[in-house]
Amino acid sequence: MNRKSAAATLAAGLCLATLPATANATPGRGVSAVTLFDHVVGGTEYVLREITLAPGGSTGWHYHPGEVTGFVKQGVLSHNDATCASDGTYHPGRLISENSGPGYVHIGRNLGTTPVVLDVFYRNPAGQPLAVDAPNPGCSFD
Repeated sequence: MNRKSAAATLAAGLCLATLPATANATPGRGVSAVTLFDHVVGGTEYVLREITLAPGGSTGWHYHPGEVTGFVKQGVLSHNDATCASDGTYHPGRLISENSGPGYVHIGRNLGTTPVVLDVFYRNPAGQPLAVDAPNPGCSFD
């Protein structure tokens, strides 16, 4: 049973290009991603991904080791920080920038009825995951 659970967690993490989730992590659900560009220059990896969150989908709680900027192509992205407060609602045509590091744990959710489609650009330390799963900080949602 433990092996099956660990394998499922690892598969979900790979879908989000993250490290395997910790025991208390909240993996994403309803998320798919396609890498459009991935290139390393010096010590920085530049990655462009199209990420889709299905209705009711969530990125799971996580943080990024590097800088992240996203563009909302479709749908409405609801974004919350580790205090459980909304730190933004992003409609088509809007940009979202996320701080880096374990001090900025956050979640993106699709509370609507249509898929959220994002183009996300990562400026990440080479060799690091694009995102690291984190436990729910105590919010009533995940």
